[in-house]
Amino acid sequence: MPDLPDQDPSSSDSDSDSGSEDGDQAQKNLQLQTLEAELSTNPGNYDAHVQYIKILRQIADIEKLRQAREAMNEPFPLTPSMWQDWAKDEASLSTGSDAFPAIEKLYERGVFEYLSISLWSDYLDFVQENDLSVRECSPAGILKARDLFERALTAAGLHVSEGSKLWEAYRKFEQAIFDATDETDNQARDKQIQRIRTIFHRQLSVPHANMRSTLLDYKAWEVEQGNILNAGSSDLDGISSHVASAYNKALEMYNARVHLEEQICRQDMSDSEKLQNFMNYLKFEQSSGDPSRVQMLYERAITEFPISSYLWLDYTHYLDKTLKVGSIITNVYSRAVKNCPCVGELWVRYLLSLERGHASEKEIAAVFEKSLQCILTLDEFLDLYLTRIDGLRRRISCPVEGESVLDYSLIRETFQNASDYFSQYLKNTDGLLRLHAYWARLELNLHKDLQAARGVWESLLKICGSMLEAWQGYITMEAELGHVSEARSLYRRCYSKRFPGTGSEDICYSWLRFEREFGSLDDFDRAVQKVTPRLEELQLFRSQQESKLTEEGENSSKKNVRDKRKQVSEIPDEHYPAKRQKDASQKPKKAHGKDSDVLNPGEQTVEKIKPKGDKPDIQNEQRMKQRVPEKTKVYADQCTAFVSNINLKANDEHLRQFFSDVGGVVAIRLLHDKFSGKSRGLAYVDFSDDAHLVAAVAKNKQMLLGKKLSIARSDPKHGKKEHARGSESRESAETSNGPRAHQALQSSHNRGSDNVQLRGRNTFAIPRNVLALGQTANKPKTAEQGEEKPKSNDEFRNMFLKG
Repeated sequence: MPDLPDQDPSSSDSDSDSGSEDGDQAQKNLQLQTLEAELSTNPGNYDAHVQYIKILRQIADIEKLRQAREAMNEPFPLTPSMWQDWAKDEASLSTGSDAFPAIEKLYERGVFEYLSISLWSDYLDFVQENDLSVRECSPAGILKARDLFERALTAAGLHVSEGSKLWEAYRKFEQAIFDATDETDNQARDKQIQRIRTIFHRQLSVPHANMRSTLLDYKAWEVEQGNILNAGSSDLDGISSHVASAYNKALEMYNARVHLEEQICRQDMSDSEKLQNFMNYLKFEQSSGDPSRVQMLYERAITEFPISSYLWLDYTHYLDKTLKVGSIITNVYSRAVKNCPCVGELWVRYLLSLERGHASEKEIAAVFEKSLQCILTLDEFLDLYLTRIDGLRRRISCPVEGESVLDYSLIRETFQNASDYFSQYLKNTDGLLRLHAYWARLELNLHKDLQAARGVWESLLKICGSMLEAWQGYITMEAELGHVSEARSLYRRCYSKRFPGTGSEDICYSWLRFEREFGSLDDFDRAVQKVTPRLEELQLFRSQQESKLTEEGENSSKKNVRDKRKQVSEIPDEHYPAKRQKDASQKPKKAHGKDSDVLNPGEQTVEKIKPKGDKPDIQNEQRMKQRVPEKTKVYADQCTAFVSNINLKANDEHLRQFFSDVGGVVAIRLLHDKFSGKSRGLAYVDFSDDAHLVAAVAKNKQMLLGKKLSIARSDPKHGKKEHARGSESRESAETSNGPRAHQALQSSHNRGSDNVQLRGRNTFAIPRNVLALGQTANKPKTAEQGEEKPKSNDEFRNMFLKG
């Protein structure tokens, strides 16, 4: 193997480092491109923003970094550490006179968003070091610094664990001024000493950590000023009484809170536990009754849990209850919606807070438009629109002195935008009805425009025409205005519509009540003439539906019973030897041949009827007269009411007493469950004539044993039970065929062969003398036809299926 040429080690290391740097740079560029593509499509990706800024800081691209931070701060608040990094980066990379105001503005934005002692400290240090007027201790510079320190103490001076840092920084600043004061200017020096003493006294009256250390610093400072203090056994010896009293009170407050401070500063607990400790601390501070301390603690909790909607809601609710109005509340709300933009309640409260603070219409409109861009529920969007409209209504109807009166078109435009948005999502809902009812009321009462109010209702009916409440609201407006003919016209438009539940009946009865109260006798008679057929139709339909449900319930119960029996019957006989012996002793011999009457297992026994030509079967005729005609005559001669929604505890006597004022009750048939025997809440009540029946139906919606009865005319001619009984006019032609033939023929005649539903294995066990499908009873037979051959069950099945 040939020898490798000698290489300079330092040159090799340099090339390696260069290649590594080039690779890192290429990788960072690729990451930047990926993050830029992600943020362009999804600017709400918080983690992508953080990673993008981190890489830009590494490559020191100040322009892109500045743009990236601004882009992130648009949808999200930045953490205190992010603001510190931003300000430091700008300070280190920017030069010139224009740099200071820009960086100062960054600090202002940062301390506004979250409470941070370290950020305030950096801000104060930056101003003292970089503001020329402050550094030279000019009167304007000193005033500016003092104002900034006072703002810092107002924002964070009550911070129990870290607030003392701001107090110490304030004292150092004033001490620096004292040291720079001319020694010959005794008046200025005495004034400065008094300033420092006042700051000490203020700090000693506030509960802080290391209060004893602050007290000792104060005593040492007083000694430096030539004030000889007694050196007794107590730390308070030599201190004035009012300072000592304030110190003892603050120390007592600190001792009451020290365990709570320890709980929220622990590191070995989950976020939920820490939040609960903050809430316990807040409850304690609220019981103490100091709003400034409560607000301070809320700010500390918000800094720890910035996206907790529960915490923001609790914070703003407390401020609304205690401060009522002011810029402090609106500032908190502006931060709340930025941290939790998807909480509609915060936006609603924000709008109300701006209105209480007499904010301009432009500012309120901007906040409202911003709220509509957030991801909220439909109910929250509706609440926002209604809150916005409420504010516009109040400003128009009760303008505040000094404010310009708003134009009503703002309300109309807001209503229209809301209607366009919610019509596609809230069709036939109470929310859309509430919106349009409010709109119509304002058009009528505030803008005095009846046609516009009617237009609002008409637009709602186009969207929610099947909603009873929409028609009722429109009719109520016209009736309250005394527009009888317009209200009557609306009744005529909607009484024939089908509404959910009992709405169709309700609108009919409502029309009748309306005519009784507002119309003439002719108007009432015409309404009765239109409403009566409609009510009969609805009552018939409801009766049929209830009968259908009853029959389906019975069939379902029978099916369940059959399934249970089938499950038992499928158990092999070897499990029951005694039963097998008993069955063997009782089982008849199997008959063979076509005349055998023994059916296959599982089939039901069907009574065979032997055809006898044209001669009627006297026995069958007598049986049919016993089973069918008598009950049919009862229905034919009497008028029956169908009563539903009956209290399950009610009996026949309760119903008889209920109809005692009507009279004419012939019979009451309260329906009971077939298996349990309990009342089903349904009954048929027979009356002697139609007049008593009409009077009974008029008692619809009246109460019996705490439940509102539903009473309707019963028409048994169209019920399913009437099909089973047959009609009296066909009795003589069908009695010879037996009960099953009568039922099958009657059902086939009334329903039509196309609608027959075939169920069960013995559906076609029909007597042999039933005419084939397609023949009529009066059609004469030809000689070739002769006597028709009886058809088997399978033949009947095939005929029905093909038909």
